[in-house]
Amino acid sequence: MPAARVEYIAPWWVVWLHRVPHLGLRLQRVDSTFSPGDETYQESLLFLGVVAAIGLGLNLIFLAVYLVCTCCCRRDHTVETKQSNSCCVTWTAVVAGLLCCAAVGVGFYGNSETNDGVYQLIYSLDNANHTFSGIDELVSANTQKMQVDLEQHLAPLSEIFAARGDYIQTLKFIQQMAGNVVNQLSGLPVWREVTTQLTELSHQTAYVEHYRWLSYLLLFILDLVICLVTCLGLARRSKCLLASMLCCGVLTLILSWASLAADTAAAVGTSDFCVAPDVYILNNTQSQIGSEVTRYYLHCSQSLSSPFQQSLTSFQRSLTTMQIQVAGLLQFAVPLFPTAKKDLLGIQSLLNSSETSLHQLTAMLDCRGLHKDYLDALTGICYDGIEGLLFLGLFSILAALAFSTLTCAGPRAWKYFINRDRDYDDIDDDDPFNPQARRIAAHNPVRGQLHSFCSYSSGLGSQCSLQPPTQTISNAPVSEYMNQAILFGGNPRYENVPLIGRGSPPPTYSPSMRATYMSVADEHLRHYEFPS
Repeated sequence: MPAARVEYIAPWWVVWLHRVPHLGLRLQRVDSTFSPGDETYQESLLFLGVVAAIGLGLNLIFLAVYLVCTCCCRRDHTVETKQSNSCCVTWTAVVAGLLCCAAVGVGFYGNSETNDGVYQLIYSLDNANHTFSGIDELVSANTQKMQVDLEQHLAPLSEIFAARGDYIQTLKFIQQMAGNVVNQLSGLPVWREVTTQLTELSHQTAYVEHYRWLSYLLLFILDLVICLVTCLGLARRSKCLLASMLCCGVLTLILSWASLAADTAAAVGTSDFCVAPDVYILNNTQSQIGSEVTRYYLHCSQSLSSPFQQSLTSFQRSLTTMQIQVAGLLQFAVPLFPTAKKDLLGIQSLLNSSETSLHQLTAMLDCRGLHKDYLDALTGICYDGIEGLLFLGLFSILAALAFSTLTCAGPRAWKYFINRDRDYDDIDDDDPFNPQARRIAAHNPVRGQLHSFCSYSSGLGSQCSLQPPTQTISNAPVSEYMNQAILFGGNPRYENVPLIGRGSPPPTYSPSMRATYMSVADEHLRHYEFPS
């Protein structure tokens, strides 16, 4: 029982993409039949790219309007507003980063699937090309044997058997059968032009696929780098880094829409071919190969007889007849003409090799091998290839959404950075609770220590060096200050500089500084007499 033939069935996404409306640049309806040489069909695929370009324009307009509204809008920046803006920017960056990572993951899968499908197509084309080349080589080799090699043995035999008319008639009959074999071989199709086209198609496909795969790989890396560096700029509050990465993000946004246009056009065009591939191949091979031969390989049905069966049968019959004649000459003529044995054995060896070539030729001309290559090529391009293009289109959409989100978060983060710095500028630079003062002190620690020492420690030697504070001095006891320090700070800390007359929470002093603080406070109370 022969194995059941595998039929090609177009997947559902191919049918769905084929039903996408095909419109020209003037919005006229275009036939969706795959015809890449037709200008109107090319316009229908170009129209899909124009739709993606319109989507890019709308996206950029939305971002521009959002940026203008965000930059021109003035709001009162209370503590609650600043905290909510900071939280909003943080979560927006997190969502954009997750979207970018998801997009790159989907893109890697789609790029791999497309690459696998294309290389399966290339492998099938090369395999079919090898079969066609083998058929041409076998036909050419057998023709060479029947026309040239056989004649080299028949010419000496004609001289040897010149006195025997019956043997001469046998040689003429063998020559006639050889001519019949040559005529049968000439009736087989010549695949030289087909192999040339398949070789060119395979090389072009491999060349384009190599750069397509590499381009998407670089785009994935660029997306990840821009997304990660932008999030790093938001985390470190770097305005320069944030501005640079947002500009690169807009460029990546444009590249995402461009890749979406290319993927959509390629997926729709390939789907138009995959819906009815037999029709397109039949229409484009009529001038090179007969429709009967093409249909035999495309369908490979048991109900269809091989168009080469008659030629191969006649070839086999002619070879068998020649072998019988040569065997008779070896049996009856060699005892009379021993010198003819060498040429007759040469003819017999030639006919045996031709019979072996006939079996190889029959196997190569059978439809099962080439039909399998045809199905493998369709499976690679119509299943894996188009599925990968769909995932690449999803990657483009997710990447555009991620970078649009990052671009929207940029102005809010910028305003938050500016307001944060403005709030720090309003605080006294000498306030140790000011983060900017702490950063300055960290970069210049010696100067900060000298300032504290000269301002306060010098007052131990001279009362005039300690200027009275402008604010109202509280004569609260030291224990009250210590209690307040515990309430404000939680854990007691010891400092070497007394904060007299400051609005900051009172510190807890070390035992040595406590005595100094009490003496200085008593001197101030004696020096300034407050009215009752």
